[in-house]
Amino acid sequence: PSSFDAESRTVEAIISTGTGVTRKDQLGTYIERLDLNAINPDALTGLAVLNEHKRGDALDRIGTVLSAKRTAEGLVATLQLSGASDVAPIIARIADGTLTAVSIGYNVSKWAENRENGQRVRTAKNWQLIEVSVVSIPADPSAKIRNQNMPETIDANATLDVSVVVQTRAEIRSIARAAGLKPEWADEMIDSGADETSARAAAFEAMQTRTQSPQIRVVSPSNDDPAIIRSRREEALFCRVAGGKPSDQARPFMNETLRDMARACVEASGVSTRSMDVDTLFSRAMHTTSDFSALLTGVGNRTLMPAYQAAQSPLKTLARQATLTDFRVGSRLKLSDVGLLEKVSESGEIKSTTRGEATESYALETYATKFGISRKALINDDLGAFRDWGATAGRMAAETEANLLISLFRKSVGAGPVMGEDNKTLFHADHGNLAATGSTIGLILEPLSDARLAMRNMKALDGKTPINATPKYLLVGPQSETAAEQVLAEIYATTFTDANPFAGRLTLLVEPRIDDLSWYLFADPAILPVLEYAYLSSAQGPQMASREGWDVLGMEFRVILDFGAGAVDWRGAYRNAGA
Repeated sequence: PSSFDAESRTVEAIISTGTGVTRKDQLGTYIERLDLNAINPDALTGLAVLNEHKRGDALDRIGTVLSAKRTAEGLVATLQLSGASDVAPIIARIADGTLTAVSIGYNVSKWAENRENGQRVRTAKNWQLIEVSVVSIPADPSAKIRNQNMPETIDANATLDVSVVVQTRAEIRSIARAAGLKPEWADEMIDSGADETSARAAAFEAMQTRTQSPQIRVVSPSNDDPAIIRSRREEALFCRVAGGKPSDQARPFMNETLRDMARACVEASGVSTRSMDVDTLFSRAMHTTSDFSALLTGVGNRTLMPAYQAAQSPLKTLARQATLTDFRVGSRLKLSDVGLLEKVSESGEIKSTTRGEATESYALETYATKFGISRKALINDDLGAFRDWGATAGRMAAETEANLLISLFRKSVGAGPVMGEDNKTLFHADHGNLAATGSTIGLILEPLSDARLAMRNMKALDGKTPINATPKYLLVGPQSETAAEQVLAEIYATTFTDANPFAGRLTLLVEPRIDDLSWYLFADPAILPVLEYAYLSSAQGPQMASREGWDVLGMEFRVILDFGAGAVDWRGAYRNAGA
């Protein structure tokens, strides 16, 4: 910019240094270089100076090359810019240093090719400079500005006809305008080296795509959307039942009684409630296609699920969750390891191996209960019973699951269910996961150390391959909770022998249904599962439904749970019967 002369509107520019740029042809990528010695600087006088290589309009020419010379820096030219008013903004940017880059357009008539460090290098030995452009991005090799508007080279001896190039680019821009496409589309076609035929085909395809593309109209939920209104009423009713704070959208419905909500639901279904008595109103609300039943069911589920989640048994932490598609007995197939890899003989023979297998199975069962809201409670807007029963149903669903899981421990007098693999109980001396003599969890660490050692020595299905079962959970009953906490407590030992090796290594789980002094070690169920529980794939967790009361005057609700559990392996658990 310091070379700019405002009076003569001239500026000096290094228009090329011959720096190599990455190009591509049919043989792949290569480095292109310009031999600056092949250019006669005197022949550059009078060349056009363009704006960003644009050649489709006479106004795109913004100046002329006055002179040129070859220096140690490269090819240097003196550019004189036009005094036209539309060029003034470009001159101003050059003068203040905003525009500092130039680029060149050229054609090549002869190439020399060689390889450097395994890379093809093509050097333009005979080439002709066509124009110099003022550009907004520096013409460095990484930006590829110099060759941005250059056609891809296919024939090494091809000569570029400048007039044909200019005519082709002008025609492509005309095609873009006629097709209603953006100028950026034309620039992309020109940069790709497209001819008129391919540009017309691409324009037609773009027009077809634009015509066939579906027009997606995004509609935000409005305040009169029945589904949105029901959701807000459901939230307001749940806040009344559970004592929560409603959102701003649900707040207007907080003062509505059950009678108000029933009336609104009936009227929303197109039935007039004028002069309708309260009995008829609730009957219509429960019988017609109104949203009243769905509204109450939604509130019931909101009450049920938090209580269900809060009452989860720690036994579910020890088990792997699964789903079953129906109520038939589900089988879990276990395969042994393939054995050690054997050395391949000189002949290249690879020996095959066999795998052992075992199957464990269990099935889903359905558990259910029901309750009703009386006609009197609906009329009196009494939601206390509904709230209490919903929370109780959630807790009882969790209790049902826990009892089914603990029943697996209680089978065979605490030895667990019989495994399909060897017809022996889950905890068995032959499995190496049952303590020979019972001992309590206390300050003596030997029994816990023995249990860990037994799990570490577990073998895979083939009876040979060690699986290194790592204990993660310590399960005890309430009677052993304090002693277990002492065992797992971090003790700042004064001597090495006083250190507690189990501090911070096991997670304590307390199950109130274990009513004796027995205790268990379990591995991570995600790595080595012992227990597994499953839901019906279409109904995971307790499900609530409602209908008009038949046995009671009012609304009836039922809660259904499709659940099953079983033991799928014995290698990830250890039992001590306790003293």
